[in-house]
Amino acid sequence: MTPEHGSDPVAAVLAALAEPTRRHVLDALAARGAATATELANGLPVTRQAIVKHLAVLDQAGLVAAHRAGREVRYRPAPDTLTATARWMADLADAWDRRLLAIKHLAEGATAAEGARAAE
Repeated sequence: MTPEHGSDPVAAVLAALAEPTRRHVLDALAARGAATATELANGLPVTRQAIVKHLAVLDQAGLVAAHRAGREVRYRPAPDTLTATARWMADLADAWDRRLLAIKHLAEGATAAEGARAAE
């Protein structure tokens, strides 16, 4: 986790994914399964050093995991944190849907009451 996000994994994920290059790196890893920073840099218009920095942010957010294979460091997607963030977002969307439905019911009730008063 990055210091500015403390122990809030959702904030760390959202901050990490706010940068388009990191999303491209994560997409590339999802397509490949695992890759080195050099392999990723070959497919993106970014230097290897920049890829390493982006991978460090993704690693701190729990979105990738690094493992050594001989002299190489290979990165692979770590979907658990992203899945937990998606679940949080779905729960948030459900809560908003419930609120909007309640507002709709109140508005419809008020409209029906006004119509009944006008008919009197």
